Amino acid sequence: MNKKFIRFKNPDTNKENYGLLENNKVTLLKHPPWLDIKATDIHFDFDVIELLAPVEPSKIVCIGLNYHAHVKASYSAEKAPEYPLIFLKPPSSITGPNQTIIYPKQSRRVDYEAELGVVIGKKAKDVSVDKAKDYIFGFTCVNDVTARDLQKKDGQWSRAKGFDTFCPVGPWIVTDVNYQDVLVEGILNGEVKQSGRTSLMIFNIPF
Repeated sequence: MNKKFIRFKNPDTNKENYGLLENNKVTLLKHPPWLDIKATDIHFDFDVIELLAPVEPSKIVCIGLNYHAHVKASYSAEKAPEYPLIFLKPPSSITGPNQTIIYPKQSRRVDYEAELGVVIGKKAKDVSVDKAKDYIFGFTCVNDVTARDLQKKDGQWSRAKGFDTFCPVGPWIVTDVNYQDVLVEGILNGEVKQSGRTSLMIFNIPF
């Protein structure tokens, strides 16, 4: 069954909590949902709570240039990678839904990139492709914001993708998604700017 989990500021205590969102109602959880889904008897109307980024990861592991269409439009590659192109965004780049992205003064071109975020629910190392699904808790929306001119200038991506607020996440985590073929779109002022399906990835999610 598909569930929606959020992280929010508790209007009664002003503390940060996790909740289960159902029918515009938020049920307070005792723990982060990937640890243990234990509900309390405390509920809030969704309209009165402040949403936060639904995750606080130790690191954000990203796969670059993972669509052929992206490679063709890229400033940093001339052909598809032979192996997954891994880079990291720092946890300090995370910001929540409806928050402002701060443009760094060093850059003259800041781009958005709509991505599917995979929430890993437990410690994982050297996981085989056939076991990968056992470590996935759920999925969320991610905007991989990039200072494109700095990316080209530096020749590596840490600065260009690592500024504060350069990783908006949310609004929630969903479970039971057909992640092998889900539509990912970037929409600006009502206009679709990016559109692609995960089935078109060069390296699929379990890999």
